Amino acid sequence: MNKLIWQQDFANGNADLSAWNIRLGNDLLDNDGNPIMPGWGNGEQQYYTGHSDNLYIDELGLNLRARREDVEADGRQFAYTSARLDTRDHLSFCYGKLIVRAKLPVGQGLWPAIWLLPQHQAYGPWPASGEIDIMEAKGRLPRQVSGTLHYGKDWDHKVVDEFSYELEQGTINEFRDYTLEWDVSSIRWLVDGHCYAERRLEPGIMPFDEPFYVVLNLAVGGWYDRVEVDEAALPAIMTVSGIWLYQ
Repeated sequence: MNKLIWQQDFANGNADLSAWNIRLGNDLLDNDGNPIMPGWGNGEQQYYTGHSDNLYIDELGLNLRARREDVEADGRQFAYTSARLDTRDHLSFCYGKLIVRAKLPVGQGLWPAIWLLPQHQAYGPWPASGEIDIMEAKGRLPRQVSGTLHYGKDWDHKVVDEFSYELEQGTINEFRDYTLEWDVSSIRWLVDGHCYAERRLEPGIMPFDEPFYVVLNLAVGGWYDRVEVDEAALPAIMTVSGIWLYQ
């Protein structure tokens, strides 16, 4: 995994988002763009926009900014806006080493995430074709991050393999390298080069032998932590300075 095959250097001053889809709204959609479930399937409270108040590039990198902002859409009221983007149909990969350098916000009810979803859903709809969470954080726990695999034949039989890591020094509110190492036999999670978890892959049981694309988002509220949102923590910013994919 030494050959650099894709790079996003958001902090170099001439970055763009041509490889990314900017997602809007509050609904989880099917492959045809039809709403399946509100809250992105997770009870999330934010409404995603592509506005410069929520998504912008500056000298630090790509910024996803959650704000206290009232939005009315689809006959519903939302109290927060934020940003979500992904590389579906632009960049997907099967096996490799993905490094995302990011600085995450702290505050109760914030849910920053760096993760992967299947490009083709070769094994069927979620969770059958899998999900790989490289990094998720609960904003009220500023020294903890988690990495997770989701799979299983359907919702009633879904499997969640979650691994958490407590930072030895500092908090998530500093730039760190969140890395996924993925090969035919296992998936490993690293923070700043330290491998804190490894999961052996089981052929025929786990769907992680197909291409996945990258997702970045900053959610507000949701079932991941199930706590009240501390609005004093807003606006909150998740900054990604760079992404490197090696194979």
